[in-house]
Amino acid sequence: MASINLIEAFQEFKEAENIDRPTLMRVVEDVFRTLLRKKYGSDETFDVIVNAEKGDLEIFRRRTIVDDGDIYNTLEEIEYSDAIKIEPDYSVGEELYEEVNLEDFGRRAILAAKQTLASRISDLKKNVLAKKYGDRAGEIISAEVYQVWKKEILLLDEEGNELILPKSEQIPQDYFKKGESIRAVVKKVDMKNNTPVIILSRTS
Repeated sequence: MASINLIEAFQEFKEAENIDRPTLMRVVEDVFRTLLRKKYGSDETFDVIVNAEKGDLEIFRRRTIVDDGDIYNTLEEIEYSDAIKIEPDYSVGEELYEEVNLEDFGRRAILAAKQTLASRISDLKKNVLAKKYGDRAGEIISAEVYQVWKKEILLLDEEGNELILPKSEQIPQDYFKKGESIRAVVKKVDMKNNTPVIILSRTS
């Protein structure tokens, strides 16, 4: 049974270590259910199974097998003659489960799904970062100097997140070099263009 490897297909999924797996699973499922609704008009008869640990996604379509000529809803039913082409042991009245291949959605739809998923995960990562440092306001942390500018210093925390130490929040005798580790207080989290900006202070 073929499966869709999300880890390979969506780079942002691989890099979202700070987002809890249940949240990631909901986001991935929602993106693909949107694809299903666009293609089939409804996602009610589909099962979307996400394995966040392996990065696997499988989609199955459920339909009830009916006698030939008795089909009323093509989304929910399949004629017996078509069902036995998929699996000869099926009988009328049984549920048929058929895997939906990623390619069935079409190249453009998959590209759009990749972009949507990357955007959704990027937003989640921003929210996680904003909450993390919002909860740590007033706390002393250590960070590494990455760039020294006239008006501010750019630092990186242990996870590579960017932090800002403005000139106005520095002690007059402060002098730092790239690569140096410094201690500062988390002052606040500003939002600029929907991106969290973590402001540190050494004067608080």
